[in-house]
Amino acid sequence: MLLGRLLSSDRIIVPLMSRDKPSVLRELVDVLVRVAGGEAADMLQAVHEREDAQSTGFGHGIAIPHDRTPLLKELAVVAGRSQTPIDYGAVDGQPVRLFFLVAGPESASGDQVRALARIARLVRRDYLRERLLKAATPEDFAAIVREAEQA
Repeated sequence: MLLGRLLSSDRIIVPLMSRDKPSVLRELVDVLVRVAGGEAADMLQAVHEREDAQSTGFGHGIAIPHDRTPLLKELAVVAGRSQTPIDYGAVDGQPVRLFFLVAGPESASGDQVRALARIARLVRRDYLRERLLKAATPEDFAAIVREAEQA
């Protein structure tokens, strides 16, 4: 599973305009719906329900909200970088600046798990997180992800 194929520049927001968790989730869902379809209100509700069950704040300034939904035909990934740290309720208590939203139908659950694992492995690398935080454009962000996967 290569994220570079799923995460094109039209699926990346650099920088995110939001300054709190609910607004970040809304901004990411809006991009997801624009590029992959579905209904924004339903998707947002599903993402919030997942967050209410357990925060997807991964640690190290990363959040990976995700959901399985019949509203999408295939797995979709969107991402964003915030200029300012967002209080997200992450497992390590640290604010978040890098976000990856992963959603897809139940039939793509295996691919979703692989995408979540791939993101988690990539962003554990300090140097990669630093590069993503410095990405000036969505194109830069996408290129950094592609390069990291080839390394």
